[in-house]
Amino acid sequence: MVDLRPACRFRGRGNDMRNASKSGNGWAAGTIAALLAAVLLAAPSLRAAEDVVVAKPESVGMSSERLKRIDSFIQEYIDADRIAGAVTLVARKGKVVHFEAQGWRDKENGVPMTEDTIFVLMSMTKPIVSTALMMLFEEGRFLLDDPISKWIPEYENHTVRLNRDGVRPLTVPEARPVTVRHVLTHTSGLTLNPQGRGLSQAQIDHVTNDGKGWPTLAERVANAAVIPGAFHPGDEWQYGDSTDYVAVLVEKISGQSIDDFLRERIFEPLGMTDTYYYVPQEKVERMASVYRPDENGKIELMVSPTYVEPTRMFRGIAGLAGTAADYLQFAQMIANGGELNGTRLLGRMTVDNMISNHIGADRPVYIRGGGYGFGLGFGVLTNSAQAPDALSIGSYTWGGAYGTLYWADPVEDLIGILMIQIRPYNHLSIRPLFSNVVTQAVVDSLSEQKPTIMGRPTPR
Repeated sequence: MVDLRPACRFRGRGNDMRNASKSGNGWAAGTIAALLAAVLLAAPSLRAAEDVVVAKPESVGMSSERLKRIDSFIQEYIDADRIAGAVTLVARKGKVVHFEAQGWRDKENGVPMTEDTIFVLMSMTKPIVSTALMMLFEEGRFLLDDPISKWIPEYENHTVRLNRDGVRPLTVPEARPVTVRHVLTHTSGLTLNPQGRGLSQAQIDHVTNDGKGWPTLAERVANAAVIPGAFHPGDEWQYGDSTDYVAVLVEKISGQSIDDFLRERIFEPLGMTDTYYYVPQEKVERMASVYRPDENGKIELMVSPTYVEPTRMFRGIAGLAGTAADYLQFAQMIANGGELNGTRLLGRMTVDNMISNHIGADRPVYIRGGGYGFGLGFGVLTNSAQAPDALSIGSYTWGGAYGTLYWADPVEDLIGILMIQIRPYNHLSIRPLFSNVVTQAVVDSLSEQKPTIMGRPTPR
């Protein structure tokens, strides 16, 4: 049974949190870890931040002394007034080896950061929503190359804008329909923003519901079909609104709102008890304030957490808030090949497909700074020589616009999570630097690692 108590802090002696159950096509035991859910007769697992047991790093080939560099690294940013605070988490081979809160959750009011602090995840929503759609893929509901117009008919006979400059758009029919694969990989060319697209005012009013907005994402997506695509589907990679279409597909195919689907099919099974589209009023005080840099790069308050009355607008590109411990639930499930402590959400082969590059070598994911392609909801490291961090080929990742970051290295069986709240954050270089400070703490030899095929752990 799953313990759904809210998160708080607990530390204890290290224990092996690997999954006690095995399946015929499961990943190697070295990559199977169980975090946060308490299942009868299974190995001890993590429920939330109160049950995060920090193991001795040397038990999984990491250095305690070197991991301390994470604390000093983060503290330098706090002392320099570049960030207010952070929660950092590192897990390897089924064990959490680092889990720390530093600085301030709310600096103005002197509230310290705690491990159970809730962060606005922004685009770290995207991998979770993409996972939801792939769960339906496994039920035989669609093929990746099915057109989205099968469920969103407004996009049948969609057009593409050839001239990106000029007032009036020169449009042509799409060379090929927008498919499910296109929206999962950000190669659709679609957008929900009508501004600067050469639309008439009447069309803009149609898209925006006369400036009032639409009550649901499905209505917004349907009415945005008058906006021509930025390019022919599949021709380019462009980060944008594609995952909103993914969320609508989940709703259309499942018959549930994306909020209900995520809660019932992902959050509750994984014990993610602090992850929400709309944080309950009794938990708002645990949310971190959001900051921005002033003209000198010092932080100033941008947003103080306030309770927001829930609506029916649940987006795919952003919207979730949660804790580091909760996100580790999701991260470990993916790292385990779709299973967490006996609860399987995805098949291993589906996960391997999701964390493989789907966009080719000639269309790099520029938002990661080079060396990355894109899978079905995740950035995928394809070229170490161009990447800003020291992760292995085949590592997968995504982050959020307020500076949050998650990555997993399947070769090293290593997960890193960084939770901060500042926008913009690129001037800090904190995300790739965090990754490097984590990976330098791996000290075991290559001979102790599992054999790999194409950069991923070999299944047993």
